[in-house]
Amino acid sequence: MLRTNPSLVRRAFLPPTAGSFRVGRRRHQSQGSHHKPSSAPPGPAADNTSLFIQDHFARSTLFAVDFFKRFAKISILGILALGITGWTAYEGAHMWVENVELSADIDDEIRRWEWDHDAEKWSGGELGGTDPALGLKGRHAVRGSWMAENWGVGSGASVIASNAFSGQGEQSAGGLNVIEPRLDRAHQYLDLAVKIAESRLDSGKLHPQTINELLVRLGDILEHMGTKEALLEARSKYERVWAGLPGNGPDAARIASKLGVLNFRLGDSKDALTWWTRSIGLTQGSQQAEGSATPKISQSVPSSPSAQRTLASTLVSLSAHYSTSGQLKLAQQIQESALALLRSIPSPPSISAASPPQLLHSLYLLQRSSLISIHLAEVLHALRSPRQSSIDYLTRAAESSERVALALSSLPSSTLDAKADNVAPVPAQEAQILTVYAKSNTMRKPAKGLLRDARRTAAEAWNLMGILSEEEVGGMEHALDCYERALGWAGVASDKADGEVAPGEMLETEWKMLWGNYVRARDRVLAQKKP
Repeated sequence: MLRTNPSLVRRAFLPPTAGSFRVGRRRHQSQGSHHKPSSAPPGPAADNTSLFIQDHFARSTLFAVDFFKRFAKISILGILALGITGWTAYEGAHMWVENVELSADIDDEIRRWEWDHDAEKWSGGELGGTDPALGLKGRHAVRGSWMAENWGVGSGASVIASNAFSGQGEQSAGGLNVIEPRLDRAHQYLDLAVKIAESRLDSGKLHPQTINELLVRLGDILEHMGTKEALLEARSKYERVWAGLPGNGPDAARIASKLGVLNFRLGDSKDALTWWTRSIGLTQGSQQAEGSATPKISQSVPSSPSAQRTLASTLVSLSAHYSTSGQLKLAQQIQESALALLRSIPSPPSISAASPPQLLHSLYLLQRSSLISIHLAEVLHALRSPRQSSIDYLTRAAESSERVALALSSLPSSTLDAKADNVAPVPAQEAQILTVYAKSNTMRKPAKGLLRDARRTAAEAWNLMGILSEEEVGGMEHALDCYERALGWAGVASDKADGEVAPGEMLETEWKMLWGNYVRARDRVLAQKKP
């Protein structure tokens, strides 16, 4: 029989102590740690990871905020810089126009030959510039009109549709008028300036001539637009100017001549004759019967150079009217009287002996006389006069026009003083006017216009001589020479001409007629030379 140790038995039945419970609990927890996560607090490594993530997000947020702050600051500064630069350029351009482009020439010779009277005035009067009484907006509108007319609006030779008229006359299809963008913009600016000037009439600060000068400029722009609505609007502006003039003097004569041209273009020949009659009477100081059928042209030469130029322009308009009215005998009478009058006006003995203003005045009258010579040649041909008489007038017209063009194109003086003939040089189409005219605000525009007119007149005279030469027996080769020279004055060489595109400022109808004549003569001459 086995004996049990009493001490072991007693130890087995003794109650467990607190220590034994702790040990058992630890054993139980260690055994269950594989199944249940520990809830013990994180250690130092976990704290460092959390702080790193929080710091990363904080730094990213601060970087983004700082970036956008700097971006906004730079953007604002850039916008301010662009705005200041744009404003400076804008105001600088206006100041340039005010103080340079619109300034009056201080030259005694210009005043002696009264080119300052005929110059464009933009409300500043004899001093140039603009009228300060128009205010900031009004003066900017006037200068903006000048910029648009002379510098353009960036659209090249394209056209736009405009409806900026008073509504007089018939509208074209769709109620739109197709015009050049620069003229439309200039019209809008100047119309605004006129409205501002009218609103300031009661202030008593406007120059007395401001309204009339702005209306004349507005009428001139409308006249260049060329549509029926524009011509009607221009006529109303000039009539308003006429009503504000004293009724005598060179300004009144010039406005009367313009009104005659406008009425003629609008098909109102009776009113056109009335206005031309008034203009001739004002320039010559003679009393013309109101409403007379035919204006009386005396051989009295006006003492004023400006009046002489106005009279010459009026005589050209009158000659063109009678040449196209079917009154050929009356046209011949008026044209011969007009030529005799213009040729009686003294001219400088040589180009080198004349001052630039005097030379420009003499060339102006010479060019106008060449136009009348062409009209007379056409009338004589229509009256069945001997062919040689028409050729003589056309030759004189061609020589006169060539002399004008050569004198304005800075060619050697020896060439200019020589008689123009078939071998005289033809200036290139891009030939510029003399520097003395290009630098003069007063004479630049008249000189450019005169050079353009002289080229066109020379081309027309040679073209008509070619037509008359074709009628002669064996004259086809001479006709071809005339056509080639006409092409030269039109601005192209005969071997480089394009029959589809009119060169320079030549009218499309004139170009097509000239090109057709040249091609016909060329083909016939080539056919004659074939064996």
